[in-house]
Amino acid sequence: MSALSKKLTESMQLCLYQNVLRLLLLHISGAVFLVVALVLLVTVPRAADAAPDQTIRVAIVKNAASVAIDGFGLLVSREKGESVALAPPFNVLPGSGSVLVNGVAYRRLTIAASSVVFVNGKPYRGVAEITPADKGLLVVNQLPLEEYLVGLINCEISSTWPIEAVKAQAVIARTYALNRKNARKNALYHMESTVIDQVYDGCLIEDSRAKRAVTETAGEVLTYKGAIIQAFYHSNCGGKTEASENVWGVALPYLKGVECAYCLTSTNAVWEQTLSLKDCEEKFRAAGLKVSGLTDIRPGVRNSRGRLKNVVLVTSQGEVSLPGDQFRKLIGYGVIKSTNFTVKVAGGEAVFSGIGNGHGVGLCQWGAKQRALEGFVYSEILSYYYPGTILKKFFDIR
Repeated sequence: MSALSKKLTESMQLCLYQNVLRLLLLHISGAVFLVVALVLLVTVPRAADAAPDQTIRVAIVKNAASVAIDGFGLLVSREKGESVALAPPFNVLPGSGSVLVNGVAYRRLTIAASSVVFVNGKPYRGVAEITPADKGLLVVNQLPLEEYLVGLINCEISSTWPIEAVKAQAVIARTYALNRKNARKNALYHMESTVIDQVYDGCLIEDSRAKRAVTETAGEVLTYKGAIIQAFYHSNCGGKTEASENVWGVALPYLKGVECAYCLTSTNAVWEQTLSLKDCEEKFRAAGLKVSGLTDIRPGVRNSRGRLKNVVLVTSQGEVSLPGDQFRKLIGYGVIKSTNFTVKVAGGEAVFSGIGNGHGVGLCQWGAKQRALEGFVYSEILSYYYPGTILKKFFDIR
């Protein structure tokens, strides 16, 4: 049932109950009325019991020089809700504090369709909102949270994994999204559509198993002391998940790190990368780091979970120490896949040998897959990676 249909049904029920109550007021009295009224109070839908706003706003395009829009039966409106007659396909260009279509300027365009809206060739449910940004165009996809989750599943893992692992992913993605929505409630959008938050490419690769996982966990989130947690997760921890304070400097009681041998058999548990010192130096300098004549890269001190707290760059002008996560960011998260690595330098090249993939905090996706294969259900998987948390329906949280 859609949110609109649900609201209409609840409204019709409420009107019916109110009309019955009015009739009772006319025809009964005393103790009989009191008994009937108490029964009605138990069954009448209350506003406080209605599910809260379940939409999410996701930035799907940022700083674009142009945006291509297509779809069937598009409904286009401008900033004040006035409809605009635009025949698809059409291109949107940035203007001076505006967006331009066919030379006409608008402060904002909102595009909806009976099925999906195509933005740069990708299909999205809900609506697409296009506004001017500091550099180009910003496109925000606003849609029901549960539909967002169905589209997200195959961007983060594979829905062909054991269903309990897929359900665990649905719960943590929902938990993460609602936590971010609360933290960014006054922002233009709640979520990025990249690894900065959660990877999301619309509804292109959604399927029945992703839908099943979302439906069977509908509304469920992880909580700690009554609040929705920061449900960080990653691909592969390499044997031990990380403590949140080692990455972001904030200690969270449910993110202290746990042992996890489940992910070590996966294909991305161990990795190796060879980079020239020249290429590394160029990346550092492009990021504004004053590095000249790089001759060596050395692992620094490791934290209690085995990951590097810092990396030492040896240059012709001396040594420079970088936090491990900053080093990984500058070289590229997809290149240096974790901060648990060793490095050997010879002949102007650095060979990095590492274990794990991602920041290591929270749920290990490949570990969750293996735990599901061994018979653990999604609630058990979640309680292992987020100790002390409680699974609740988010609309029950007060």
